[in-house]
Amino acid sequence: MIPPKPEWAPHAAVWIGYPSHAELWQEDLVPARDEVVAFARAVHADGRGETILLVAADIEAADDARQRAPFAEVVIQPFGDIWLRDTGPIIGGDGTAHRFRFNGWGGKYDLPGDDDIGLRLAGERGMTVADHDWVVEGGALDGDGTGLVVTTEQCLLNPNRNDHFYRDAAETRLREDLGYDRVLWLGDGLLNDHTDGHVDNLARFVGPNRLAIPQAAENDPNWRIYQDAAARAKAFGVEVVLVPSPGRVLSPDEEIIPGSHMNFYIGNAAVVVPLYGTGTDAAAVAAFAEIFPNHEVVGLRADHILTGGGSFHCISQQIPAA
Repeated sequence: MIPPKPEWAPHAAVWIGYPSHAELWQEDLVPARDEVVAFARAVHADGRGETILLVAADIEAADDARQRAPFAEVVIQPFGDIWLRDTGPIIGGDGTAHRFRFNGWGGKYDLPGDDDIGLRLAGERGMTVADHDWVVEGGALDGDGTGLVVTTEQCLLNPNRNDHFYRDAAETRLREDLGYDRVLWLGDGLLNDHTDGHVDNLARFVGPNRLAIPQAAENDPNWRIYQDAAARAKAFGVEVVLVPSPGRVLSPDEEIIPGSHMNFYIGNAAVVVPLYGTGTDAAAVAAFAEIFPNHEVVGLRADHILTGGGSFHCISQQIPAA
């Protein structure tokens, strides 16, 4: 089994979910669409990046996407919501589309179409599909291309995903089904993350055996989580690169929400970093520019996408080049 290529490997295309359901997004629908199109445009990079596949759930959303993003191809496939990192297929190193069970992030959000959107997207592109009978979302895993993967205990070992699923069983399935032969276990994910601690909001590989982790800002609600993650990674023998945390990000109701610069996307030409106007935006862009000197690093606001629970990495799933 060949593990998935790292995100910085060349892409043929990327699926990006397009906000389609007014009843879910309400007053955030139009501004969220603006943010998604800005993200897609940055990844496209005037043709220097990968092919953009905007996935819309219905004709209205598709027509809107075509009007706003003429540089993109628009795909119409019904789905519950835009989080294709979790509901789309994970593409293995041999090009196989791996489809896992999806249960609405532990039974929280059961939306029609989310359970099989990955199968339909892979089928449209003629991919070989491998079905697996356990629950894991793409945002729960991040690999460096060498067989090493990072995940969190809070999510992958949560009984609301796979009951009686312990480390040994999880590591066996990751090795057999995706080719990951080494697992770096972090603890908890970000506070109030309804994905139960997806690792793509906490720690991301930015090179072989090189992991980016946030450095706590003043009054940061996640500072203990960041310290624990860095300590575990260093003890495992992984090089840790610290990048700024946006700190305390609040909803309009003054509740702490899991805003993170770590939900960035690595494209062929650009690395796109979500920003939240907390005062660390410029420092975050500068930090990623040092990490990725051969990419254009673009910082874009993602406040309205975050109202739905995620950001740029959550709404995208890359298709590696052959």
